[in-house]
Amino acid sequence: MKFRVERDVLADAVAWAARSLPLRPSAPVLAGLLIEAGGDGLVLSSFDYETSARATLEAEVLEAGRALVSGRLLADICRSLPAKPVELSLEEARVSLTCGSARFSLQTMPVDDYPSLPTMPAATGTVDSDLFAHAVQQAVTAAGRDDMLPVLTGVRLEIDGDSVSLLATDRFRLSLRELVWRPGTPDETLAALVPAKVLADTAKSLTAGSQVTIALSAGGSGEGLIGFEGAGRGGVRRTTTRLLDGEFPKVRSLFPTEHLTTARVEKAALIESVKRVALVAERNTAVQLAFTDGVLTLDAGSGDEAQASESVETQMTGEDLTTGFNPQFLLDGLSAIDEDTVELAFTQASKPVVITGVGADDDPGFRYLLMPRRLLS
Repeated sequence: MKFRVERDVLADAVAWAARSLPLRPSAPVLAGLLIEAGGDGLVLSSFDYETSARATLEAEVLEAGRALVSGRLLADICRSLPAKPVELSLEEARVSLTCGSARFSLQTMPVDDYPSLPTMPAATGTVDSDLFAHAVQQAVTAAGRDDMLPVLTGVRLEIDGDSVSLLATDRFRLSLRELVWRPGTPDETLAALVPAKVLADTAKSLTAGSQVTIALSAGGSGEGLIGFEGAGRGGVRRTTTRLLDGEFPKVRSLFPTEHLTTARVEKAALIESVKRVALVAERNTAVQLAFTDGVLTLDAGSGDEAQASESVETQMTGEDLTTGFNPQFLLDGLSAIDEDTVELAFTQASKPVVITGVGADDDPGFRYLLMPRRLLS
């Protein structure tokens, strides 16, 4: 094996393929990055039996072959190389890398012990890459992080014709992001539970091209997998991940159809106020929000401890109301909204609030539902 490739193209592809390598692999070879040079150019792959990554890039292949080397070490080396072409060759049991006057020799791993990457399911449709990355970033705001409840660490992806919905919840909050895409089959209806972290990392890493292809199997070959493909620097990026098992809770019904109190507030002012007032809130205690006569008053702290209070102007309709929320969860939801003005909609003080952005069409693509916290008396 021997090839030449531009330093930036190689470094970018190696970093992308190595990003999902396990910190503590179940087998030594799973810490490796598979390098394959041939008629298709250069292919870099990683796989840990859950998530696979495959980067195809243009290179001057002088001799076909394949080798397996430490992925993290190769990524560190490529990142430090000078801005000159890179030549890499396999010499017996070692890989030799040359870039300008810099030379490295790396020990190889047994390439025959490396598992075969899963086959990409058939393409289901395409979506604008920037739109998808932003939608995923919003949706994962409410995803759980407790591995004891693996179902809640995922994002439920629902496909219904030209509409895609992304749902996530950790039991205390719920996010819903809806967007339009281009399905391969107009009446396609599919659903999948995708690990939130993998989905977020993947969507963010595939914005170099204009669109992302989503491949989800409805049955048969590739069932239990979802795949994503997009353009990267100098080639194509493709990743697959296993879907999570289990039944995602039926959470759509939690969004109320009518509200007794709504309040519209400038987002930036509310975020800054929450941050300041929350400074005196003890761990696991709520920040109180009181809506009265067009003013939102935030309070935190109680008794002999430090206390804080601040008021923000608001446009209210409906009855006065006092409630409280986990300040970090409230900030997470507010920060995920794009619009400058947010609307907080309540049915009653003891029920969840629905937070949305106020846009020109009043049809929010992102909704964030947050459970209230008990206020200290």
